[in-house]
Amino acid sequence: MSRTIETHSVKNLLIVSSAIHYRHDGRLFSYAPYAREIDLWADLFPELIIAAPCREAAPPPDCSPFSRSNISILPQKETGGDTLGAKLKQMFSLPALIFSLCRAMLRADTIHVRCPGNLGLLGVALAPLFSRRLVAKYAGQWTPYPGEPLTWRWQRAMLRSRWWRGPVTVYGDWPNQPAHVVPFFTSVLNERQAERARIAAARRKLGGKALRVLFVGRLSAAKNVNAIVNAVALLKARGISVECDIVGEGPERARLEKQAEESGVNDRVNFAGGVDFDRALDFYERADALALVSETEGWPKAIAEAMAFGLVCIGSDRGLIPKMLGEGRGIVVPPGDAEALASALQRVIENPDECSETSRRAAEWGQRYSLEGLQRAIGELLAERWQTPKRLQLWDTGFAAETQRHREDEESR
Repeated sequence: MSRTIETHSVKNLLIVSSAIHYRHDGRLFSYAPYAREIDLWADLFPELIIAAPCREAAPPPDCSPFSRSNISILPQKETGGDTLGAKLKQMFSLPALIFSLCRAMLRADTIHVRCPGNLGLLGVALAPLFSRRLVAKYAGQWTPYPGEPLTWRWQRAMLRSRWWRGPVTVYGDWPNQPAHVVPFFTSVLNERQAERARIAAARRKLGGKALRVLFVGRLSAAKNVNAIVNAVALLKARGISVECDIVGEGPERARLEKQAEESGVNDRVNFAGGVDFDRALDFYERADALALVSETEGWPKAIAEAMAFGLVCIGSDRGLIPKMLGEGRGIVVPPGDAEALASALQRVIENPDECSETSRRAAEWGQRYSLEGLQRAIGELLAERWQTPKRLQLWDTGFAAETQRHREDEESR
């Protein structure tokens, strides 16, 4: 049954997000892991309003619909880009963006700002002027890294400062942080999917004829998927049989497909495109190893999910990945280093007994996280930090029953 924080003083939640939303056939969609998390927030409030960019178009395959009926959107102007023209357009759009966000915040009892992002920066600057009940999530790497956008550093600085009068959830427990910066760890696996992961991990056997490698994520330059294609080519040249599934969409797809063809591995690299979440779990079930050698990561959900399924994960030494894969739970390599990645993958296929133990440790650790656990943690954090009269309280049983029906429909699909 759904639970919420005390409602006689908290009527709605405004979420400020830079994520692209899509309105199509009377439903609202966004990137699947994000949509599933926002559904959890919607269970905690009578009304949830999203202030974010929204396109009137069919969503890409890696998007999912929001399943809660109390979610609505106040579309914000979509800005951003790396070209000079895009930057100028963004600068001239700033007054309209500020005005639109202020209008949204005027009607909000509570405000949740999701960072980093263009709207996240404005949200952090404006939200304390409109509400005393604030919460922020910083989904990127909380520590500085080479090439980081300056605006992301500004967002972290404001969130750490006394300007931000609410909890800030971050990935990882970092030293010398103020008390309102709270370590948080998430998964997008619900309890049914987590059980599927446990069964798959228990059945997993390494040492087959070909190593099955997986990447799940957005095909952007920062993800260094080109290094995975290069690693497959290196292994092929060494006479090692390897198959690779690349699951996801993004601006780099065409270039990566051309790279695979020019490297002579297009018969070994399968571009599956964007798929829904349950279909992505099929790929986790049949893979042996996951590769994610990004330039930067906060808490990569793909690694958390793959660990729950018992995959041997090879990640870049950035953000929280070394902690996630520490203590024999995986392998870390420099970001974008194809040679180091190829050597790590070769280690997996040549040492099945050692890597079976790595798989076991990864599964034991990854299976501790679930959507339901995240929802409980969010509710308790807000009740504690906002000092509501009761930590959690059942509310509006009609809505709670409707929410339960949504969940049952979701699981039956």
